[in-house]
Order: sequence, then C-alpha cells, then structure tokens
Amino acid sequence: MQRVLVTGSAGFIGGYVVERLLCRGYTVCGLDNFSKYGRVRKSFDDHPRYQLVEGDARDTGLMTALLADCDHFIAAAAMIGGISYFHRYPYDLLAANERIIAAACDAAIKAHREGRLRKVTYLSSSMVFERAASWPAGEGQQLDIPPPLSSYGFQKLAVEYFARAAWDQYRLPFTIVRPFNCVGVGESRALGGPEIWSGNVALAMSHVVPDLVQKVLKGQDPLHILGSGDQVRHYTHGADLAAGIVTAMEHPDALNTDFNLSTSQGTTVRELAELIWAKINGPGVRLRIVSDEPFEHDVQRRIPSTEKARRVLGFEAATTLEQAVDEVIPWIRQAVEDGTI
Repeated sequence: MQRVLVTGSAGFIGGYVVERLLCRGYTVCGLDNFSKYGRVRKSFDDHPRYQLVEGDARDTGLMTALLADCDHFIAAAAMIGGISYFHRYPYDLLAANERIIAAACDAAIKAHREGRLRKVTYLSSSMVFERAASWPAGEGQQLDIPPPLSSYGFQKLAVEYFARAAWDQYRLPFTIVRPFNCVGVGESRALGGPEIWSGNVALAMSHVVPDLVQKVLKGQDPLHILGSGDQVRHYTHGADLAAGIVTAMEHPDALNTDFNLSTSQGTTVRELAELIWAKINGPGVRLRIVSDEPFEHDVQRRIPSTEKARRVLGFEAATTLEQAVDEVIPWIRQAVEDGTI
C-alpha cells in the first residue's frame, strides 16, 4: 500500500486531495499547522488510513522524518488567501512560502536519495500567468511572459523553478499542477484576515463565490462587486481539482512536466452574480449591481488551456458551475446562521 504525504492537508484544496487519495486506496499522512483557519474538523480525520500530524511545513527535520517512508509527496502547504491577502501580506507571503518550498525540496531530495520517495507533485497557481497578454494560457507560456507583479504569483512561479532545479541537480522527479479558481465547501474565514467591507457586508474570504453568496443571503441590494464584473474566471470544483492532482501524481506521462487543472468553461463575475442572485432570490427579482474599486492585482482574465491535461491525463472537470453553486449556497447559509461568516 503506497503512502502519500500531503502538506496543507487541512486547507481548502488539501482536504479534497486527502479525501480523493483515501478513496483511491492510499495511506495518507497529512501535515498542517492550522495557521489559516485554526483547528478544523475534517470528515476523514478518523479514517484508519489517515494520520494527521500538527506541525510546520518549514521544519526541514520534521519534513525529512515524515517523508522517510512515503512513496509520494503532494506539496500543497502555503500561506494563501484571497486577493486581500496578496495586498495585506505581500512580504509574509513571499518569505513564508519560500521557506516552505525550500524545506519541502530539501527533505524530498534526501527522501528520494535515501528512502523510497518516487516523486513530488507541486501545487503552483494560475497566478503565474498574471501578466499574460494572450489567452488561453498554455503550459510553457509562463516562461515567455513577464513575471507576476504580485509577490504571491511571483513566489508560485518560484515553486516551479524549485521543482525544475531539484530535478536538474538532484534528479528529484516532479509534476507541477496549477489549480484554477477552486470552488467548494469547507473554507472558513481566515485567522488574521483583514476585514474588508463590500457595501454593507464584510467579505468572508475574499473568494468571489462564497462572498457573493453571503452578500445575497444577507440581503444586500444593490449587490456590490469588485471592478466592472467583466473579469473572467474558470471556477473549478475542489473535487475535480483533487481528481486532477491525484491523477497527475499517478500518471507515468506526467513525469517532469506541468499541467493546468481547470474547467474549460469561463464565466464573468457579472454572470456569476446573476446566477447566484437568481438561485437565492428567484428569477423574477431584478439584480442591481454596484462596482467597487478593484484590488491592484485583480487579474482581468484567468483563462487556461486545458488541452494538455485532457490529452495526457484524460482529465476533464465534471462539475458545472451551477452544480457547485447549488452546493455552496446551503453551506454558506448554515455558516451565516451559525455566525461563523
């Protein structure tokens, strides 16, 4: 039975990944320090093939010990948040995430050389394409465009350089995956997250889907959105992303290459707002929108090419945005009632 280390296992995407791995029959060791949300309860915490270790992914000694008996390593830990995080913590994001990726690579190099570690699957980000001028953004384009302006995007590009450098010098096999705009349930308000108001409602997570849902549920009218609403995103369900990540980890043709993981369906923020509004208020209630000043690094388009993942991995996101919104609305409604958002 193969064993996988997942760092950031209590995080938003990490939780979906652990669940997917357990369903695939793996034994999983999860590492998290609960710095973002505090201690959270996951449905798989008591699973007999899951071990949760509370610790810091920057601790190279701990990472080395955990990887000693692992076959695979999904490096998902990062200081991460919505767009408000990019602006409030630009230095901390860069410094903390550089230390996390350096510790991950140092430990993995040793585990691959001395243990049974076969490969590292690194989570990068769509933000490596922050300054792309043509779309859809394909794998390799990140090397031909100017580097990201945000420290978060720049550091995620550095993750990809770490992966390739560890292969070039130490022959540490890798796969790089770039999740696009994860949507799902289970995310909470971040500890230490800035309180940012959008109209008369404080943003919950600076992720557009749950924040639009909570604003509509709280009766905001007119509905406030950041920017014009013409921003294009590819909202991809967390379970689909997890399926793509695990497939990329397993697939022999994924060795030493990179993949965009995303739905092929693009949606503007205005279209998303219209969908959520109609789901909650009914189709007969008129939507009025107010555009607030956007954040500096609010990229206007995040449109990936999904051809490579489909061709090489056989990966296609199966969950529609409407299905995802149907799942998110009752979860946010309960969180609002409980006072956690």
